[in-house]
Amino acid sequence: MIGKRSGLLDRRDFLKAAGAAFLSSLGAGARAEALAADAVFATAYRRRDGAYGAAVLSEAGKVLLDVELPERGHDIAFDPVSGRSAVFARQPGTFFVVLDHGGRSAPQTIASAPGRHFFGHGVFSPDGALLYATENDFENAAGMIGVYDATSGFARVGEFPTHGIGPHELLLLGDGRTIAVANGGIETHPDFGRAKLNLTTMKPSYVLIDRESGSLVEKHELAPDLHQLSIRHMDVDDKGAVWFGCQHEGPSNERPALVGRAARGKELELIALPPGVLSGFRNYIGSVAANRRAGTIAVTSPQGNLCAVIETASAKVVATRRLTEVCGVAPDGVGFMTTTGTGEIVDPAGRVSKDAEHVWDNHVVWLGA
Repeated sequence: MIGKRSGLLDRRDFLKAAGAAFLSSLGAGARAEALAADAVFATAYRRRDGAYGAAVLSEAGKVLLDVELPERGHDIAFDPVSGRSAVFARQPGTFFVVLDHGGRSAPQTIASAPGRHFFGHGVFSPDGALLYATENDFENAAGMIGVYDATSGFARVGEFPTHGIGPHELLLLGDGRTIAVANGGIETHPDFGRAKLNLTTMKPSYVLIDRESGSLVEKHELAPDLHQLSIRHMDVDDKGAVWFGCQHEGPSNERPALVGRAARGKELELIALPPGVLSGFRNYIGSVAANRRAGTIAVTSPQGNLCAVIETASAKVVATRRLTEVCGVAPDGVGFMTTTGTGEIVDPAGRVSKDAEHVWDNHVVWLGA
């Protein structure tokens, strides 16, 4: 757990640091078990001197492995089979960096294909052989999923459409074949940076795609009066339902629901949150994480400086916490660990540590997931 500690290396940190070399000598299955047992985390960061990077953190929040990035990072896709992660650039980034947690190989930078940029998220196939990344075909304003061969230097070996605009997070569902994609509905083009080009005609959607054939399985759109509610981040709960968080691009005085749930063959369900919690999010959910052991979902808002925990069975808010610029959130025991844009790491008991050199980016990933 993360508490305020002295500058000395405690026993758990020593074991984890030593384990970085030890893991490199283990087989893939053993490495996965060791990483899961250590319950370490990975996240992108900005150093206080302005440099960007990604780090693997110990349970106590100390940096164990570190890699610099060409520009700002966003999310991290972890492959427990190989013990590697792909660190994606923030939209409209044009790279991802492969980080070997065992330290056996140097970081590898992969550039986006011509006419494409990344949206900051990806997911590995169950066997670790393929990496899928949300991408923008920006000349045609079409969402794509790029397919990369993780066994051959992450060569790009294909792509298929997301059947929407502005895909953001994607998840691999429990069958190992179906990919869920949050199409945010926002058109962008690298010539205009992060400018949103179609706010009056947005059409966000949630889709299911067969990763082997690339064919559309299901597509669900929000009601027409919610067309400016951009679906962005997701996670899967203990029952297999997908929970999603939204960012409202309409008038700031509107208060649409920001959290929803999706199940196969059913229409999207928006969750009614208490007015004080909903208004506290300031129309922006920055990250979603499930704790399947506890049956809860956590959603964060760096705009509203608020984290809320929802019980999945009842869809009721069971806890809230105010933290400045909170965004990163990951399961930790039966609670959640959160990170902030001010450099704080908060454990499930509320104990806070602050890093002197780093401020943390939008997402943090539990490497046992």
